[in-house]
Amino acid sequence: MTAEFSAKNPDFVARVHASLGGQAFMHKLLGARVTQVTPGFVEIMAPAQPDLLQPGGHVHGSVLAALADSATGYAAQTLVPVEMDIVTVEFKINFLAPGFGTHYLARGRVIRAGRTLAVCHGDLLAVQGGAEKLIAHMVTTMMVVASHD
Repeated sequence: MTAEFSAKNPDFVARVHASLGGQAFMHKLLGARVTQVTPGFVEIMAPAQPDLLQPGGHVHGSVLAALADSATGYAAQTLVPVEMDIVTVEFKINFLAPGFGTHYLARGRVIRAGRTLAVCHGDLLAVQGGAEKLIAHMVTTMMVVASHD
């Protein structure tokens, strides 16, 4: 069952796009971009890049962790007011299969959003020829904090 959430910031979509676009590591180095945003859900796509692959040709686990952490964090951020932000408190990731693909998707969803903490999960998929393969799963805890904007 998927929970229904509502955004507390009317500009939540633009906020997510602007924030990811302002992170050199995610946007420039990993080539990540936001492909979908709804209250409590964010999808991020990143192309496979030779410099980010293991010698066997599959994506490095740290790349997957960064993508999932961002997708789950932004999913939680869609639910907070403009004066608040989100930081990661903890995460656990399970790598399920080697990540061979032309690009990777991180889909972050909020499971439960409280006043100060949000629990989220993220699925990481390798995409090859239009077919998606689940390669990792992450569970995160996010904390609501005052924004520094």
